[in-house]
Amino acid sequence: MGRIKQGGYIFEFWVGDHPPRHVHVIKDRKLLARVELDEHLTLMEGKISGRVRKIIQRLMKEELLK
Repeated sequence: MGRIKQGGYIFEFWVGDHPPRHVHVIKDRKLLARVELDEHLTLMEGKISGRVRKIIQRLMKEELLK
């Protein structure tokens, strides 16, 4: 399991979790969204802001989300 704290959010992911590859976005101990880590950041559940989208894109670019 990986857990990254950025911008007041927690991004959790599990290596070997079920496909598609995705990240859980959490704020204030509540799940806001599950986001598929493809080039379009497809939402699997919930909603995200543009700020969260930019954080995820940066983490992917830095290869911190595996």
